[in-house]
Amino acid sequence: MKTNSHLKTFSTRLFSIVFLGFIFSQCSPSKKNHVKQTTICNPINLSYRFALEGPSRREGADPTVVIYKGEYYLFASKSGGYWNSTDLIQWNFITSKSLPFEDYAPTAVVIKDTLYFMASNNKAPITIYKTTDPKSGIWQVANPNFPIAMTDPDLFYDNGRLFCYYGCSNKEPIYAVELNTKTLNPITKPVALFNSNKEDYGWERFGNYNEQPQRPWIEGAWMNKYKNKYYLQYAGPGTRFKSYSDGLYISDNPLGPFTLAEHNPISLKPEGFITGAGHGSTFKDLYGNYWHVATMVVTLKHKFERRLGIFPMFFDKDQTLYTYTGYGDYPLVVPQKKISSPDALFPQWMLLSYNKPVKVSSQLDSHRQQLAVDEEIRTYWSAKTGNLGEWFSIDLETPQDIYALQVNFAEHNTTLHDRNPFIYYQYLIEFSNDGKTWNSLIDKTASKIDAPHDYIQLEKPIKARYLKITNHHVPDGNFALSDFRIFGKGNRAAPSKQTTLKITRQEDKCIVSLKWQKIDDAVGYNIRYGSHPKKLYHNYQVLNNNSLTIRSLNKSQRYYFSIDSFNENGITKGQEITTVE
Repeated sequence: MKTNSHLKTFSTRLFSIVFLGFIFSQCSPSKKNHVKQTTICNPINLSYRFALEGPSRREGADPTVVIYKGEYYLFASKSGGYWNSTDLIQWNFITSKSLPFEDYAPTAVVIKDTLYFMASNNKAPITIYKTTDPKSGIWQVANPNFPIAMTDPDLFYDNGRLFCYYGCSNKEPIYAVELNTKTLNPITKPVALFNSNKEDYGWERFGNYNEQPQRPWIEGAWMNKYKNKYYLQYAGPGTRFKSYSDGLYISDNPLGPFTLAEHNPISLKPEGFITGAGHGSTFKDLYGNYWHVATMVVTLKHKFERRLGIFPMFFDKDQTLYTYTGYGDYPLVVPQKKISSPDALFPQWMLLSYNKPVKVSSQLDSHRQQLAVDEEIRTYWSAKTGNLGEWFSIDLETPQDIYALQVNFAEHNTTLHDRNPFIYYQYLIEFSNDGKTWNSLIDKTASKIDAPHDYIQLEKPIKARYLKITNHHVPDGNFALSDFRIFGKGNRAAPSKQTTLKITRQEDKCIVSLKWQKIDDAVGYNIRYGSHPKKLYHNYQVLNNNSLTIRSLNKSQRYYFSIDSFNENGITKGQEITTVE
């Protein structure tokens, strides 16, 4: 018995040492592969936690980002902690024994020199926490008896007044209440602000394509103030749908009444490698630029399998608020100054890997090799094992200028839950121009970092035709990729301009059908549309097709449409605008 006790003590100490190394590895990028990164690529490459209950899958959703003492703090549902960043590029993970990380939809607000935290709870009382040192993970109780049970709270501080917006229901509206800034208890009765109007607002309709008749879930309130106007954002129609988006109401008063904004929804990404841009928060960076961090959808292994995305956001000269999600999972420059349009953020790196020929070391019949280059996070290639030496290679068909890569691990057959020090990936990426002689490009064979959507910006671009990724370690299950994405500049011309666009608005005015002529040298098309000919702020990406049905319109508004064509060499913008009454 004494020997067993000593062994148990030694094992505990060993695990503690390894776990401390794991926490440190989450906070420190590998020096061997470190380059000065200036771009990011959605989904954000965070160490998303594996859910505590089955099935084994990662989850990250309902994000809040705030700036405290000149640094960014990111809170998300079911994460077991939160993240800190100085640049919106590298995120360091912090955990705490104080906060209720198993409660959904956390919110945070800065009041003077203190950071406050609150999360959903459908049973009162709720506890509100505070800290002046969030990096330490040490929080104190600020209010142990907040008397209102609420889901999806948002704390909003405005010139000495504190408000809480909340609600998550397919029946109940979004509510608001004013709080005492010292006691953090309500000083007004809850005010019902607005509810769903799916008959008139197509983006609130249920389903991946807003095609289902059920009542939507209206939730995820978030408030911003801009030039004495109050911009109250909300999410719908449901977190598991590709149509997950954020809408907007505006008021002159924080408690309303609120009027629907003309541009809606303000955050929508219905197609692409990863979709969804709902239940988010809006914040201003250190240079005065606005960003919208939102929930993106996987929902393959479980309906709450989700990720996070970050998108640039703008107020135009008329104070119209919009999120730019065009090419929203391509590389995006993180600016170091104030910028005025999305054009300043796009590095002109196009996707080079879509539907290119691939070879693999092995594959499962249900997860074939071509599924790793199909621009769909919900499908993936899987090797037969997770063993050292399993590989995946791609032929770009001609030598291309490569600037960045994104490795998205699919985690097939994992049994993992929670966090542990052994969840990390090790791999080697090589390049070649003849498919025979290979040179090392990215060596992460010694990495101990959990990077499920590993995005690597090359220090210098390379010209290569072939790339190969070889597995050295996966934390569990098979070596599997939802997509191996390569970004850069092709060596040919951008596609021809699209000049044909036929649009039919259906009897249900929330629905519009589009058809256009297929261009031989185009890989896909981006539909830009909006409620004003100079405000085409919505983006809808289409691959390998020349028709589309959009069901997310406001039935009482006129719309304007234009269509761009794109391929791996660039984007050709359409100039003609089609009006739909």
